[in-house]
Amino acid sequence: MVLVFHALSGDAKVAEWWGNMVGPGKAFDTNKYFVLCINTLGGCQGSTGPSSINPKTKKPYALDFPQITIKDMVNAQVKVLDELGIDSVLVATGGSMGGMLTLQFAVSYPSRVRNVIPIATSARTSAQNIAFNEVGRRAIIHDPNWNKGNYYGKTPPNDGLSIARMIGHITYLSDKSMAKKFGRKEREDRNFEVKFTGPQFEVESYLQYKGGRFTERFDANTYLYISKAIDLFDLSDESGGDLTRALSKCKSRFLVIYFKSDWLFPEYQSLEIVDALKDSFANVSYRVIDSTYGHDAFLLETEGMTKTIVSFLEGAK
Repeated sequence: MVLVFHALSGDAKVAEWWGNMVGPGKAFDTNKYFVLCINTLGGCQGSTGPSSINPKTKKPYALDFPQITIKDMVNAQVKVLDELGIDSVLVATGGSMGGMLTLQFAVSYPSRVRNVIPIATSARTSAQNIAFNEVGRRAIIHDPNWNKGNYYGKTPPNDGLSIARMIGHITYLSDKSMAKKFGRKEREDRNFEVKFTGPQFEVESYLQYKGGRFTERFDANTYLYISKAIDLFDLSDESGGDLTRALSKCKSRFLVIYFKSDWLFPEYQSLEIVDALKDSFANVSYRVIDSTYGHDAFLLETEGMTKTIVSFLEGAK
């Protein structure tokens, strides 16, 4: 069985957001493997989160929901595996936050996973990533409709959430991908008479579209909680700040994948994982995939990922 951990904005419908990698004849071949993806704790796509009803108050939890961590998310998903009678999985994988969950799973439950594929991720969240996440959270909190998280049944803080998504989306791309897709192209329908109320450049229009669409399917409080869980993630906390010692608990084979042009999770962060695994005498492979897609490459760079993962899984037991 293949267990896929989704990223911040993902959900259990893995064939929809990772359909280029999951399906018949693909890297995670559903003719060969059973593929499972579970909605993460704290989310708004089915698992318990801030928008869920608090049984004590009969109202949405909002900010009464407890702060959660990546480890809490993994523990919750293991409860699902237990309920399904799954003692161990052949492969655990995920990109971005999903990669963090993958690493935490391998450390917390070493006997329950045989092969681990963390993609475009890190073992601890960098100051730069924390900074971007905080700006996004500030945008939500300062939306006049946020109302200290108590907006359920009222007008939600969509402007703040949209801005948070726009900020995040910029970090998912690369300079080359943005130049190729948009350049300095201006919108033909721009209004020169009205200043700052509408997009002038195509890239502005694209970001506004992405931000608006995100508010149709995501909860603002969930964004606050999950982004903070990402910020708190530091796998070395498992062993007093020693990443090598933390990863020495693992019993799995590892394939760590990094994409060139991913400036959100630069290569030194992948190499930190690889070096710590080597220092703990783990079985680890490392692959750098040439890409101009930026961090989004883990969703888009199909050919390179497929070749790498299929080759790795040939030796999976």
